[in-house]
Amino acid sequence: MDTIIFIISFIAAFIFSLGGVGAAIILIPILVSLGIPVNIAKPVGLFYNTVSLTGASINNIKNKRLDFKIGIPIIISSFLFAIVGAYISKYIPNKVILILFIAFLLFSGIMFLFHKKKEQETYCDNIPYIKLSFIGAFAGLLSGMLGIGGGGIISPLMLIAGFNPKKITAITAFVVPFSSFSGFLTYWAMGSINWNILIIASIAGISGATLGTVFMQKRLNSQTVKKILAVILLIMAAKLILKII
Repeated sequence: MDTIIFIISFIAAFIFSLGGVGAAIILIPILVSLGIPVNIAKPVGLFYNTVSLTGASINNIKNKRLDFKIGIPIIISSFLFAIVGAYISKYIPNKVILILFIAFLLFSGIMFLFHKKKEQETYCDNIPYIKLSFIGAFAGLLSGMLGIGGGGIISPLMLIAGFNPKKITAITAFVVPFSSFSGFLTYWAMGSINWNILIIASIAGISGATLGTVFMQKRLNSQTVKKILAVILLIMAAKLILKII
């Protein structure tokens, strides 16, 4: 079982790090399918997100791929509005929130999957703090409502705003660990931790995400990364659809 968890965790981290998104979205249902209780799988997934994307971010920082000026406004606003989202969620039916989020993911994923690059297409190089703060606020709001990481929300909004897909993956990988670690600490406080599974998945996650980040930066162009992001968003949408059926 340990070997299977390691292999699955490594592959998932490698694939999802290509888009800068935490692989817990796919790791958690896989662990559950292997017979691990969901209340044990969730904190494993959250910590797995934290360490795998932290490893990817360290690699990005060492190689000067991460633009802190873009990431900080998103982190601050997403953190604050996640609290608001968690509070609001008490008054909105979960199914309504999930349906709205699925519609958003499907729209974004399909648009970026079939979007054709224009010959004169250029990417945003300035730092629009208000726009970035709005992206973080919206991501934090939905993240707080749904109890998930904000990578699947931040990525499409930054793509819509015109940022380079490669820059987006570095920013997203930097932002997601903050919300994921917060969730993990909550589960830890409740005592729902299987340290053996957590350590195995995390070691595999760090290795897979680091290699995935290096591969993405050296081997893939921005348009390919955009397609990968689109596929990841559609996978996330499909997972949520299965959740409400």
